[in-house]
Amino acid sequence: MSERPRAVVAGGSGFIGTALIDDLRRRGYDVTRIGRSGPDARWDQQAEIAALVDGADLLVNLAGKSVGCRYHDRNRNEIYRSRIATTMALHRAVDRAAEPPRLWLNASTGTIYRHAMDRPQTEAAGEFGGGFSVDVARNWERVFSHGDLPRTRRVALRMAIVLGDDGALPMLRTAARFGLGGPEYDGWWLPHRRYRGIGPHPTTSKGVDHHTGGRQRFSWIHIEDVLGAVEFLDTRADLEGPVNLAVPEASDNTTLMAGLRRTVGARVGLPAPRWLLEIGMLVLRQESELVLKSRWVAPEKLLAAGFEFRHTDLEAALRNLA
Repeated sequence: MSERPRAVVAGGSGFIGTALIDDLRRRGYDVTRIGRSGPDARWDQQAEIAALVDGADLLVNLAGKSVGCRYHDRNRNEIYRSRIATTMALHRAVDRAAEPPRLWLNASTGTIYRHAMDRPQTEAAGEFGGGFSVDVARNWERVFSHGDLPRTRRVALRMAIVLGDDGALPMLRTAARFGLGGPEYDGWWLPHRRYRGIGPHPTTSKGVDHHTGGRQRFSWIHIEDVLGAVEFLDTRADLEGPVNLAVPEASDNTTLMAGLRRTVGARVGLPAPRWLLEIGMLVLRQESELVLKSRWVAPEKLLAAGFEFRHTDLEAALRNLA
């Protein structure tokens, strides 16, 4: 019997990584892990990282500090550093490997695109925005795609908001349960510098459209479809570069919050104007960009290749996860 293929998962301690590791093992992979505390290699052990990567069939990198925090300088720097440094370490290992992985999947984000109310953002025709979140994503992908790795196919996973047992959904569900499940409206707020650009060539954020009226687009994907897309990409040697992971038809903030109210049994949902939202986000230690930026991400590559989503109806997905 032949040996089982080996997958290396970096930064797999979050809810996406935990689900992915279980799914890879179900699919027949032996899984080794790289993280701050291992268990198979730590980020300060370049030799051990190189040994794991050399001879692996698949490499998946999900490493990076969670963006579920306030964007103060310390958090901003760590969000940026944790993505760039880990991707560079893996790039060195792949470049020097005698038997490099045939496929490297690296996390990215649909937040790389601009605030879009006019049309969906595809891999081919999408337009990048500006400011902190966009600069993190652009530099992350720049480091990932740098140089020539002829024996390794590289795919940047531009994920929309992933709905699952952790991440953004529990926070939004809690808000709905306590009567704050109405639409969230943008508007004037005190100037701040938390969204300013970062990296070697920082860009300027153009801010958020103040006239979305709670109809800012909400692009999302169910955790089961993330796993399905990873399996699909594993088998499709013709797909590389950035790939959007989002349902074909984005919803909007008003529809999202109404669905959350129904799934938690909340009869009333107070709308949240910008000033009230900012107070709530301060208490929750989050940023309002999470719900005010219009994310309209379209999975053009996946659809063209024949990928079939299991979850495309937002309220049904919310009930499934409830």
